[in-house]
Amino acid sequence: MAAPAEYRHGITVSETSTARRTISTIATAVIGLIATGPAADAAAFPLDRPVLVEDLPAAIAKAGATGTLKHALEAILAQVRAPVVVVRVADAADADATSLNVIGTDVAGRRTGMQALLAAEALVGVKPRILGAPGLDDADVAEALGELGDRLRAIAYARAEGDDVEEVIAYRAAFTSRALMLIHPDFTVRTAGEIVTSYAVAHAMGLRAAIDKTQGFNKTLSNVPVADVVGITRDVAFDLQDPECDANRLNAYDVTTLVRLNGQLRFWGSRTCSADANFAFESATRTAHIIADTMANGLIWAIDKPLLPSLARDIVEEINAAFRQMKSAGQILGAEAWYDPSRNPAESLKVGKLAISYRYTPTPPLEQLGLVQEITDEFLADFSSLATAG
Repeated sequence: MAAPAEYRHGITVSETSTARRTISTIATAVIGLIATGPAADAAAFPLDRPVLVEDLPAAIAKAGATGTLKHALEAILAQVRAPVVVVRVADAADADATSLNVIGTDVAGRRTGMQALLAAEALVGVKPRILGAPGLDDADVAEALGELGDRLRAIAYARAEGDDVEEVIAYRAAFTSRALMLIHPDFTVRTAGEIVTSYAVAHAMGLRAAIDKTQGFNKTLSNVPVADVVGITRDVAFDLQDPECDANRLNAYDVTTLVRLNGQLRFWGSRTCSADANFAFESATRTAHIIADTMANGLIWAIDKPLLPSLARDIVEEINAAFRQMKSAGQILGAEAWYDPSRNPAESLKVGKLAISYRYTPTPPLEQLGLVQEITDEFLADFSSLATAG
């Protein structure tokens, strides 16, 4: 006769997992590119639809020889191999009409132009964090890129228009987005034995992704060698110690420029167009964006759970654990999350609302290094004794 199923004389061991969930930092090296390509393979690059490109050489072969798509992809590939979400837009009869196609619309649930990047995560599975429309980025497009960057929590790069430093500085004054960095001038590259213009914005997009992979999202674009470029399209005077040089004046007005330093061409400048001094640096903007999405995505598990005090404690601890990892990785200087009773009155808790507070300090770039040089006689004190020694 078998023993009753519920009977056990001895010890029962039940195994459960008590390992805490961890909040992982979101992927940042994902590029969102808006481009024209009249001769592109329409199946590979349908108009106004986001397409995920992971094989850049294959995509370049299908991009066609005309428009901006091929040249932008080549510039990106020169810097990095990273996912690129491409939205191809139609060329129009004139530049203004083409700009409207680049900016796009959202009508009856159908997004076109750069607005299609808002649906990229749902359609192709990745969210662009680095935006640009190289070769198409007039003032209206640049403004729209900044707005899109704010919505996607992405950094956007655009050309700073102008034939000289004063014109560029005047152009910069029209923008206030913390998600927008302006760049002047363009690079040149050697193609089939000829020196031709290559969009600096496209190189910036590729280099930004490369820096994310090798150094981290909190390292700015500035002062990193740019691969496979040979020159720049304007005369930008540069001297590390001259505050009146062209490069320093452009940087002083929040325009990133191009310089040659130690024989290598580099972007020079770390500032966005932000009207808020807290987000003057590209690194501060990116840190804010990435922390916001990292925390939100990492805490999806908590939504619709019973709102108990233990849930609030778990959320706070998970955020603080993520902050400890980010600090250890050198991505932030420090951060802290806590439960604030004053932000959680009973009437809010009753209707399922919980507020967790946190604060953080981003890592600023070393923008100005002061060296104090002094001439002195003190090292002559022992001259005579040393000269007659021996």
